[in-house]
Amino acid sequence: MLFDKDTSILSITDRASERVQELVKKADSDVIGLRVGIKTAGCSGLQYQVEFAKEQKPFEDSIDVNGVRVLIDPAAVMFLIGSEMDWAEDKFNSTFIFNNPNETAKCGCGESFSVS
Repeated sequence: MLFDKDTSILSITDRASERVQELVKKADSDVIGLRVGIKTAGCSGLQYQVEFAKEQKPFEDSIDVNGVRVLIDPAAVMFLIGSEMDWAEDKFNSTFIFNNPNETAKCGCGESFSVS
């Protein structure tokens, strides 16, 4: 997929921004938001990583939506361009979901993905 210069790295749904707000309010006072990254894991090779952020690291992009801050690990940018971060909850599971146009495969359980 080709992206133009106006394509954002990551968009965040209202549900996801509400969940980020809740998490940051419950966290330590020095938490400024959440950090989104990618790590090598799972049977497909890559896995999304979401963690509390206490400071903005050099070269990180920052997305501020509805009063919440999400920082993007610079090593993850090329894997995330054009993605959407959402929040889903059902009887058995609650998690951030990434709708990523760069994914070329996902493992059967949905825990990891790969890109070409």
